[in-house]
Amino acid sequence: MPKTNATGGPRRFWGTMPVLPAAQLTETSRQMEALGFEGVFVLQIYGPPFVPLAATATVTETLKLGTGIAIAGTRSPVETAYAAMDVDRISGGRFILGLGSSIPSAVEGMYGMPKTKPLGHLREIVDVVRYIIANGHKGLDPYEGQYFKADFQEMMMTAPPVRERIPIWIAALQEKMTDLAIEIADGLMVHALWSAEYTSKVQKPVIEAALAKHGRKREDIEINAWPWIAINPDKQQAIDDARATVAAYSGYKQYEPFFEKQGFGDQARACQLALGDHGDVSKVAHNVSDEMVLAFCACGSVEEVLEQIEPYWDVVDSLAPMTPYRDLSMEKLMYYYGGLFQLVAAAKAQG
Repeated sequence: MPKTNATGGPRRFWGTMPVLPAAQLTETSRQMEALGFEGVFVLQIYGPPFVPLAATATVTETLKLGTGIAIAGTRSPVETAYAAMDVDRISGGRFILGLGSSIPSAVEGMYGMPKTKPLGHLREIVDVVRYIIANGHKGLDPYEGQYFKADFQEMMMTAPPVRERIPIWIAALQEKMTDLAIEIADGLMVHALWSAEYTSKVQKPVIEAALAKHGRKREDIEINAWPWIAINPDKQQAIDDARATVAAYSGYKQYEPFFEKQGFGDQARACQLALGDHGDVSKVAHNVSDEMVLAFCACGSVEEVLEQIEPYWDVVDSLAPMTPYRDLSMEKLMYYYGGLFQLVAAAKAQG
C-alpha cells in the first residue's frame, strides 16, 4: 500500500533552488520535474525571488513555483500582488505566494524598513494582496489600513488574472504566526527548526487546536515542512558538515527561546555571535554538539534519513528538504544537493 501524508494523500516533495545561470537553472528545474517534485521554492536572501521563478516557469510545464519565502515587509503589497500575478500568468497558474515576516534584524537592519508589529503587518499585507489580485482588473477602491494606505486614483485596470485567488502560504516558527497562518492562509510553511520529533509531538496538537479555534478543516490548508537533511554514507561526516548551519541559526538572539524549548538553550546562547547576529560561524560551531545537530538535521544514508524524517508525515502534506549550506565548499554543496535528489527518488520508489 502506498505511503500517505497526514491527510491521506500522496506524499509530495518540493525542492529549493538558488539563483543560477540560465543553463544550470534549466537543467536543475527540468530534473526536478522529471523526478516528480511537486514544485520548487526560491528564497529571498537579498533580492526578490520572483525573477528566478519566472525564468523557471518558461522551461517547465508542470512544476509548481513558490516563493519560499518572499519577505512580506520589504516591498509594497501592491508590488507583491502584481509580481504574483505576473509569475502566475507566465506559468499558466502554477504559482504559490509564500510570505513570511522574517526577523527585525533583517527587515529593519538589512532592508532599512520601519519597525512594525509583524503579525498585524503580515495580516494586512495578505489582505491587500488578495484584494488587488481579485479586483485589479475591475477597479480598486481606496484602502486605508494601519500600515498601508492608497487611493489607487492613478491605477489602470489590468487584464484579468489567470486566477483571482492565488494561494498564499505563510511561513511560521512560533505559535502566534502558526495560528495566523491557520486562520487566514491557504498553506502553512514550517521552519527548518521544527525538528521531526518537535513537529509530531509538540506542534501537532497546537495545529489541531488552531484549526478548531478558527473553524477550519485540516484539508483546508496545506502544511509544508522544511527539514534539513544531509545524505552521506559517512554519518559522522554529515553531522560535521551540518554543524555550522545549526550554529548559524543558534547565533540569532530571536531564536533563543525556540532552542530553549527543545532543550538546547545553553548551546544556542554559547553560539550567539559577537557584534549582533552576524560573524564568523566557524568560531562558534564547536559549541553545537552532535546531539544538537541530529535534533535539527537528518544525517546519514538515504535509508537512515527517510526513517528520521518519517514522523513529519503524521502532520504534513508535503516536505521541502534543505541541505546544510554554511561553511561548505561548492563541491560539498553540490554533493549534498545530489543527495536530496536521491532521497526523493527513493521516496517515490517506495510509493
